[in-house]
Amino acid sequence: MISTAIRLARVGSRSELAAAILMMLGYPCIMVAALLPDIWFFAAATAVTYVSDWYLHQRGSYLVNRLSKVRAGLPIRFLLRQLMVILLLARLDLAEEPLFFVAVACFLVFYGLQAPHGALTTLLRLRRTMPIVTRNVDLHAVRIPDAPPQRLLHRSAEKMLHLDIPAMAGFVVAAQTGSVVFGYAGAALTLLLGVAYNAALLPYVRRGRLAPPAPAVLKALDTWMREYRPTVVLYFSGSAESAYQGNMWLETMAAVEGRPLIVMRERNLVPQLADTSVPVVCVPAGTHLMNLDLSTVRVCLYPANVGKNIHMLRVPTMKHVFIGHGDSDKLASVNPFSKVYDEVWTAGRAGRDRYALADVGVRDEDIVEVGRPQLAPIETWTGTTKNPVPTVLYAPTWEGWDDNPGNTSLLLAGENIVRGLLNADRPVRVIYKPHPFTGIRSAKAKAVDFRIKAMIGKAAQERAADPRWVKEASSAAAGLRAARAELAGIEARLDELVKPGRAGGDDAEESRVSLADPARQAELATLRAAWDDAYWRTFGWWEHRTVDGAQPKLYDCFNQSDAMVSDISSVVSDFLASGKPYAVTDSAQLGAEEFKRQNTAVRAAVILSNGAEELGQLLDAVNDPATDPLAGPRRELKRYLLGPDEPTSMEQFNAAVRALTAKAEARNAGVAQRIGEQGAPKPDPEASSSGAGDGEAESVAAATAAADPDVP
Repeated sequence: MISTAIRLARVGSRSELAAAILMMLGYPCIMVAALLPDIWFFAAATAVTYVSDWYLHQRGSYLVNRLSKVRAGLPIRFLLRQLMVILLLARLDLAEEPLFFVAVACFLVFYGLQAPHGALTTLLRLRRTMPIVTRNVDLHAVRIPDAPPQRLLHRSAEKMLHLDIPAMAGFVVAAQTGSVVFGYAGAALTLLLGVAYNAALLPYVRRGRLAPPAPAVLKALDTWMREYRPTVVLYFSGSAESAYQGNMWLETMAAVEGRPLIVMRERNLVPQLADTSVPVVCVPAGTHLMNLDLSTVRVCLYPANVGKNIHMLRVPTMKHVFIGHGDSDKLASVNPFSKVYDEVWTAGRAGRDRYALADVGVRDEDIVEVGRPQLAPIETWTGTTKNPVPTVLYAPTWEGWDDNPGNTSLLLAGENIVRGLLNADRPVRVIYKPHPFTGIRSAKAKAVDFRIKAMIGKAAQERAADPRWVKEASSAAAGLRAARAELAGIEARLDELVKPGRAGGDDAEESRVSLADPARQAELATLRAAWDDAYWRTFGWWEHRTVDGAQPKLYDCFNQSDAMVSDISSVVSDFLASGKPYAVTDSAQLGAEEFKRQNTAVRAAVILSNGAEELGQLLDAVNDPATDPLAGPRRELKRYLLGPDEPTSMEQFNAAVRALTAKAEARNAGVAQRIGEQGAPKPDPEASSSGAGDGEAESVAAATAAADPDVP
């Protein structure tokens, strides 16, 4: 019942649901209290609405954003409270008293102050927005001043509205005590704070405190590009949830031969980009990207098929390569759109065969096998479990863009899988790591994910109360406390290092200060390795766990696990690098043989039905590796899917970059020769009207959204 209410209210937890209910009930209670009139009831109901509303905003609740769509946004809710206090004063026979008129005048003037405040904050956001966002790029040619203090601009409309609290409290106290001084003092304080807030913003709209104009910034970037002369570009565009697709290639880009550059298109993805020493340039506007000097780039790598790729694909002087964000047997791995690229790079022979079977127009000679450089951190299985109790990872993929039952095991089998693992005859520890996209399209998938997390949480509590595990917890308590203290110290230091510049600096300021620092990068790498080690020591090896978010990474979960259950996705192919037993769910109920025929990556897996009755086979392989019949097939399949161990994947990747660079150079030399023979070509009449836009509309929309008090 509660979970259903949470889904219907579009809130994320029981506490948010409680806050939403209190807020919804609070406003009718305020009106009833004003009509009675009952001052204490009025004060209590008003306080409840303030606190619950504030809590929902702090949690980023989707509900508060939806309220604005039905004309119940934050400004309206504040206005309602203020009208109710006016009603309360009238019902207390104070309508003819000066206090009543002061209250009316106070709220009118207070709302008058909202207009300049909104104008100033919106202007600041617009004029502090540069046409690009950079990391590790020296823009010393332009002066970028410090950002305004974050406390002035973060949730600014919400802060301004909350300045009515002194007046509200003053009028209520004055009504209760009969002393109008409280009302006058509260009104004066509210108006004084409103004026002060506006005054505090004024110095930052001076020319010297704003970001430099777009032409100057773009000129500085062009200067840097000519000096740096990038040769290999990772081009990344996508939704807010897709940052992992770019992050998985950062270490590879740092190790690639040549001068790498990461080009992004969405501002909101830049903060989600993991720390890297590679220069990063985010260019939201298509026209700015098209005017960027990319003449030295010879290879451009694309981890995703998205519409904005066309803005880079139109550049003929470089070769374009689809590298994807994981090899799997899903249809996305043989997308016909891949025909637009000069080459498609796959991990192993399986990728080549997959395109041949799909017959989507990608020619065999355009496919290059480069291995999977990202898999280097995955540890090879030793043949024994890491802990006295084996750990099984359940890592389902998301529900996909259609209702194909084979997209994910979560909907039809997820709860059965987790229940089977939790109730296994021999105890196991379960780690559940859902895909970041889980639930973004299907409410049913989101509900199943919620129930699985609840199952794991309940099982963890029951195990914590079991006498056997209580004894283990008691003996490990000192180590767990030490690990938690160690983790807190590491996180504190990471927080200092990860975000460059002053705390609260905006994109413009961070573009100025976020320059590569080898010493900082080395310390970050050391701290992240220490974080991974400490994190897994903060809880017992017997404790079930749900792992959400970017950290710890999926590959860290691989290393902590002795086996995995998943479905058709690149997770399965990647897990093969470990050599550990795994199971894959035939959610579409094709039958084991047909399922293996259609999906290469499952040919060395235990095949699960939606009832997950076959889990025992997987657990037997973990508990007694000597009798595992699939150990040999896993080794063979690993080579087929991921390529040989030697040369290393990074060596194969760099060799492919060198070969394609040579092709690009040959093409450019040939074109230059032909142009020299035939004369200069005529300019393209459509070049200035590509329809890509100059980014101004996006900047205005972003500034408007940031100023909206109802945006969580």
